Amino acid sequence: MATRPTLTIHRSAHEIGGNCIEIAHGDARLLLDIGRPLDAPRAATNLMPATLDTQRPVAGVLISHPHQDHFGLLDELPADWPVYSGEFAGKLLRLTANLFGTAPDRDYRHWRAGRPVAIGPFAVTPYLTDHSAFDAYMLLVEVAGKRILYSGDFRMHGRKAALVQRLMAAPPPNLDVLLLEGTNLGSDKPTKRESDLEREFVALCKATPGRVFVCWSAQNIDRTVSLYRACIRAGRTLVVDLYTAEVLELLGEAGRIPRPGWEHIQVVITRGLAKRYEAAGRQDFVARMAAHGISAARLAESRHRWLVMARPSLLRDFAAKGVTPTPDDAWSYSQWRGYLAQPDGVSLQAWFDQGGARAAHIHTSGHASVADLHAFARAMKPRMLVPIHGVAWDTDGAGFADVVRLRDGEVLRV
Repeated sequence: MATRPTLTIHRSAHEIGGNCIEIAHGDARLLLDIGRPLDAPRAATNLMPATLDTQRPVAGVLISHPHQDHFGLLDELPADWPVYSGEFAGKLLRLTANLFGTAPDRDYRHWRAGRPVAIGPFAVTPYLTDHSAFDAYMLLVEVAGKRILYSGDFRMHGRKAALVQRLMAAPPPNLDVLLLEGTNLGSDKPTKRESDLEREFVALCKATPGRVFVCWSAQNIDRTVSLYRACIRAGRTLVVDLYTAEVLELLGEAGRIPRPGWEHIQVVITRGLAKRYEAAGRQDFVARMAAHGISAARLAESRHRWLVMARPSLLRDFAAKGVTPTPDDAWSYSQWRGYLAQPDGVSLQAWFDQGGARAAHIHTSGHASVADLHAFARAMKPRMLVPIHGVAWDTDGAGFADVVRLRDGEVLRV
């Protein structure tokens, strides 16, 4: 009898993030993501899952999307292991590596959405999906007549929801395993549409006599688009930092993404980020962005004009130029609210509270709602559903069919 493929969740069977999943057939192995645990201290090292054998070669490491909890342990893997990702995800990983040193500068190999790639004995088909990370994929792995679909992280209320809906309308047939994320099980995280957020930001801009400060991830392109469109509708200018400007420019060829040089968007040149770019030998980029830039001091003038990116790393430079919150201003934390309990979040909130700025937090989750998780699982019709990337599968996982619950490190024969 032919050897059956095996599936091992080295990490993420019972937690959110830190994904590391192995599919093996004979001596060939494939890794799906190699994420850093979300609760790991910033300086922590030696975080590799204990059950992952790094002495044996792998055919490939597949990075589903460029979030730290899915790629953050790449630098602990052997340097000769091949790494695959989407083209634009690879560009973001290289940018992160060169500027912040939080990702290794690998020679990433790239796939194209919907086109199968042969990696050793495995056939991998990437499906572009809807997520808060740009260039995120679900991954179908076929080997020895078995078919395993890895959902990665996804949602159905972002600006690319149609991608998931199309997959649900024509799912891969005869799935043996669906590895399904469950981030929002047991939670009350908002899952409003990005278009609804856009309307809320328009209303906030119109109701605020001063500046509107927003804290969001530079790589959450859906959110940047929502804010940019809100600025156009409300007659404001979106002010982003140097890093966000480079992200937008880098991804510009992927579609109609707002970027420096467009109307209603400007780049604030702050001392701290400019020095970081100069230390990386990127003075040319800072000089080029100056053509679309404004100084932080300008943000203290004509306050009703601006919707300003506010990240903890910018506050010192803002304050040095006289940009401090006032009761005429409003601020919105447009990320997971749990981050506000961390040191950077505490200092950010204190900065706005001290100035008397009004809080109006507008956000939606980067992950699927519970109803959408159920709908997706029904549409895929897998022989087995293997839960990952969630903390409430055991308490709030009722209603899913054919569930096979694994522990981290447990081997499943497919």
